[in-house]
Amino acid sequence: MANRFLSQILSSNQGSITRCIKHKMLRGKNHVENYQIVRHLNCQGDSSEMTGLVLGVFTKDDDPYGTTKIFTKVAEEYDNQHNKSISIALEAAGSLPRAGQTRVFYGLDPYYQAICVTGVGEECVGYNDVEQVDELKEAIRNAAALGARTLQEIFMRTIYIDSFENAESAAEGAAMGIWVYQEYKQLDRQMIIPRIELFNDCDFTGWQIGLQKAAAQNLARQLTEMPANMLTPINFAQAAVESVCRAGISAEVRVKEWCKIMHLDAFLAAASGSCEPPIFLELSYYGCDPDVAPVVLIGKGVTYDSGGVCLKSCDVQRYMRGDMSGGATVLSTARAVSALQLPINLRCIIPLHENMPGTCAMKPGDVIKTRNGKTVLIHDTDFDGRLALADALAYAVTYNPKFICDIGSFSKELVELLGEAATIVYCNNDILYEMMRIASIHTGDRIWRLPLWNHFSEKVLRTQFSDVQDKLHNVDSGLPCTCAAFLKEFAPPGDWIHLDTYAVLLTDGKAHEYLRPGFSGKPTRTIIEFLAQLACKHLAVGEEKMPEEK
Repeated sequence: MANRFLSQILSSNQGSITRCIKHKMLRGKNHVENYQIVRHLNCQGDSSEMTGLVLGVFTKDDDPYGTTKIFTKVAEEYDNQHNKSISIALEAAGSLPRAGQTRVFYGLDPYYQAICVTGVGEECVGYNDVEQVDELKEAIRNAAALGARTLQEIFMRTIYIDSFENAESAAEGAAMGIWVYQEYKQLDRQMIIPRIELFNDCDFTGWQIGLQKAAAQNLARQLTEMPANMLTPINFAQAAVESVCRAGISAEVRVKEWCKIMHLDAFLAAASGSCEPPIFLELSYYGCDPDVAPVVLIGKGVTYDSGGVCLKSCDVQRYMRGDMSGGATVLSTARAVSALQLPINLRCIIPLHENMPGTCAMKPGDVIKTRNGKTVLIHDTDFDGRLALADALAYAVTYNPKFICDIGSFSKELVELLGEAATIVYCNNDILYEMMRIASIHTGDRIWRLPLWNHFSEKVLRTQFSDVQDKLHNVDSGLPCTCAAFLKEFAPPGDWIHLDTYAVLLTDGKAHEYLRPGFSGKPTRTIIEFLAQLACKHLAVGEEKMPEEK
């Protein structure tokens, strides 16, 4: 079934299941903040401002001199309309730009102060089964990002982007590539964020979908980059309400007293060492009949994690403002799902708190009762995030969910396992995992599955003083899998996906041209694509059944 499913999704030219929601896209006012989206056919720039143009060229790896050029359709049309000016300029420059290279030309067109020709690489690449990625889409993202960033660095205020024959991927790459976090710099020291627009292509809807996905990941990056003193649990909740309410999503901000009434004692214990009050944030989006069971997304929302009484080292703590990346991903995903008007019901839970070594903080050896009645023996107060998610998972049963997906950075051991190559996934439903894997192929944010074996469950249950222990005492092997086994004890019966994003939390900027060094915002686009596949499952899987409606 999986192979047939994969072949159906990858058989089209565009591939992405998100294409089936084109007719659902909002018309009129667009909802992509910071981007003006205008359809341009035979477009011309505004000569009164600094305007640039990005065009693409394919090259052949077996051409040692780099002289065999294959323009994209848009670039070829432009070249023909302008007396082969691009071809002449490239010949004068010598070898063609290969993947990861650019050539910038000035004075070729009165409407564009600079034209950047960026190398895409081989034209005939596509889905690579070994690499588990669509290499052409990834090459387009990188090329669009590199071209846009090159023109951004020479102060272009408006940049027109070649679609590279896949407008969605081009929009993703360009929009993520020009983004930079500089909120606390003085204005005269900030980099210009140019307006990006589609150049001379009819696939405006694909472009708009790509911008929505990129805007979502950029929002996740922005929230994760924010200093912890600026993004407390209350500030996160306020930012979330302001962001999603404009998108037609309802938000409920639950305070500490409500958490006590709902017996979220493990969550409160995780927050007990900080003077910042915890917030239990719920978001609701209804894209279809309200009686249809919702998908539940749960995001880890530790706005700062010092480790509590079991303090982390200073080198690690400097990045722990990003321990709420799971919550940022869930918030950003909800906003994109609403903007794309996906026909799906979505309920989101983000338990927000700080983990600090205050006078009331939990201690190693404490036993804490969770919402579902199970008790947890605390070996390490640094494992606070799984306590908060344990209560959130137990609370999610009140939604009668179709399935649950939780996201968060949990296991630092994954950095040594895969680096930033992939998000680790644990899943008890093979079809759901396959859909998530295929979504990751399209987005370039790969996932890799690890087991949910009883071998690990038996270890977390092997404790004398409580029902469950938060980690294995004096045992450092298998920690990522034991974390998943711990959370499985609190997940309601039914389908469940656990995403551990610790390894992909940060990027050095070398893996992708479209991500600068810093927090990556992964796997936001993969989850959006996954939910789009789920919403359009009848087009993807035919008579095969997805998890039953509840």
